[in-house]
Amino acid sequence: MRLDKYLKVSRIIKRRPVAKEVADKGRIKVNGILAKSSTDLKINDEIEIRFGNKLLTVRVLEMKDSTKKEDAIRMYEIINETRIEADGEA
Repeated sequence: MRLDKYLKVSRIIKRRPVAKEVADKGRIKVNGILAKSSTDLKINDEIEIRFGNKLLTVRVLEMKDSTKKEDAIRMYEIINETRIEADGEA
């Protein structure tokens, strides 16, 4: 499944165009490698997303084409959630 679609279906990012934009700006890594929105994900991949002042690392547990809100949280496991200081240091 494409990275941008996974982020939308799992509700990590609410809209697919936003997920695409974040990925294309170089704010997402998959398994430590900079990822594009079209990157193909597999189960057990680690996704690192840099939001404004937060770094979120999750592991892919499930792949579904669509899901209900309460089931979306089961699609991934949060590994780390770190707040980033203004100068880039954690």
